[in-house]
Amino acid sequence: MTGSNLWQPAVIDAGQAGGWALAHCRQQFLCDARGVLFPRALLQAHLPQPMVLAEHGVGYFNRQPVCVLELADNAGDLLPGGFWKGLRQFMHEGDLATFRMLGYAAQVATWARQHRFCGSCGGPLQPLSGERAMACPSCELHHYPRLSPSIIVLISRGDELLLARSPRFAAGVYSTLAGFVEPGESIEECVRREVREEVALEVGNLRYIASQSWPFPHSLMLGFHADYVAGEIVPQPEEIEDARWFTPDQLPPLPAHGSIARYLIELYLARRSGTAEPVLPG
Repeated sequence: MTGSNLWQPAVIDAGQAGGWALAHCRQQFLCDARGVLFPRALLQAHLPQPMVLAEHGVGYFNRQPVCVLELADNAGDLLPGGFWKGLRQFMHEGDLATFRMLGYAAQVATWARQHRFCGSCGGPLQPLSGERAMACPSCELHHYPRLSPSIIVLISRGDELLLARSPRFAAGVYSTLAGFVEPGESIEECVRREVREEVALEVGNLRYIASQSWPFPHSLMLGFHADYVAGEIVPQPEEIEDARWFTPDQLPPLPAHGSIARYLIELYLARRSGTAEPVLPG
């Protein structure tokens, strides 16, 4: 699967027959030797109905309708030759069309898992026709997919870049700082707070760069460049394993290509050296 124009998200009635299907369970997709898309009838024939928590039409791949089936935790081995593959693995493989489709499907499926019952009255929810929403017949409350805004920022000090390690990162990898926006907080306030909390530094001259959907599981990353103003690095316990200033010729292993973290770093380096600017996949 190649070419970002192959994938088009859309609200599709899951009651219609035919098309392709994805099977999702907690950031993983069912695959076989042919890939991640299955004839919908084939999956429906192999899946016991109690195993399917929800089914939603998510769009079109190569003009064919695609539904995602959110499965219970006890999914097990569903198909001969089938295996489970994490969403991050698809990201690292660099197939943009497939990752965009799976990222969107994962967000819808995760939302569907978490919104089977109304958070207000506890009644069962039903899909709302023509919208990406779940409706409560009892109290008429509508539930829409969750989106969590977050910031990600590259800090520079002269020729140096601040990069940090989280204990959750792959071995050796350093990245930019990031964090979620809190209620009542502006994006700019969030940048300054997160930097202060994670490394005890003060920053200024914030420049918004770009955004990226980050389906792990439902973030919208807002990317910034910022300048160092004051302070000494003090890593936040349990959140930051290590943080250092790096020169451009001595950078550590960096985040995956295609991620906004890698883009912020490469864009800064390109602008500083006068070379061609990278493109953020979108």
